[in-house]
Amino acid sequence: MPSDKDLRQAEYFRNRVAKNEKALRRWARAQGVEALRLYDRDIPEVPLALDRYGDALLLALYERPYEKDEALEAEWLELMGQAAAGALGMAPGSVFMKTRRHQRGSGQYERLGSEGAERVILEGGLSFVVNLSDYLDTGLFLDHRPTRSMVRAESAGKAVLNLFAYTGSFSVYAAAGGAASVTSVDLSNTYLAWATRNLALNGFSGPSYPLVRSDVSAFLAGAAASGKRWDLIVADPPTFSNSKSAEKDFDVNEDWPSLVGACARLLSPKGRLYFSTNSRKLKWSAGPVPGAWEDISAATIPPDFRDAKSHRCWRLTADA
Repeated sequence: MPSDKDLRQAEYFRNRVAKNEKALRRWARAQGVEALRLYDRDIPEVPLALDRYGDALLLALYERPYEKDEALEAEWLELMGQAAAGALGMAPGSVFMKTRRHQRGSGQYERLGSEGAERVILEGGLSFVVNLSDYLDTGLFLDHRPTRSMVRAESAGKAVLNLFAYTGSFSVYAAAGGAASVTSVDLSNTYLAWATRNLALNGFSGPSYPLVRSDVSAFLAGAAASGKRWDLIVADPPTFSNSKSAEKDFDVNEDWPSLVGACARLLSPKGRLYFSTNSRKLKWSAGPVPGAWEDISAATIPPDFRDAKSHRCWRLTADA
């Protein structure tokens, strides 16, 4: 039986979700956005994130800094799910729930289940497969929506390289922008297959859209040795990776200068590199890789993400 405190929290949560959705509704429709964040720890006592994916909701509980009885936690989360569905006039069965614990290494990409709750979500006129049940993340990072649009706007006629490609959302945007070629690099066969689905779903397949299974460091070294160049490179690495298939562990806080430097050396004249991270510990300085750097973080945080530190993003334009 929910306590009075739980019921009060559910009511506060329901009201805030309804308020946020109303504020974002017109913007989302105008932008063709079906997946958006509606709540992110707005109320300290309700440490949840709520994302809408078309006709479904994903409710994620941030790990609490203290122990709580699992049965009581599950009951509380179910109550919050009912409140979220009620706020939006949706059925309780449309709510999927997860707990976001601190992940290190490949944990955020590991399979959690096999329920297969997939949806095809529209964003900016493009279609993406998301999985709401089987992984910690759904396959589409909603906070990178503006950065994807920037990449699409700059891709016409260009050779594009998407590193740490994950499910290929940047690749799809680049292809939709008229890129001459889009190369997607990732170490996971699972996510490369997912990226292939996303590209095909939007009408892109064939030799102009190669997908390469490789450790990014090894790929960059090989590309440099063969003299390859790209006009536009996107690097959105995980904070930490310790895959057995990689040459060594990767820690973005320590390894970003070597990664960014290797990318910069592969840019064609006037080429551009987008580098982003969700690490709040990374100490940025343009010194390790001199050039025309811009901190574009503020311009890449969408309206549905009220946390200005959701990620940071920089853009380098190579010399002519």
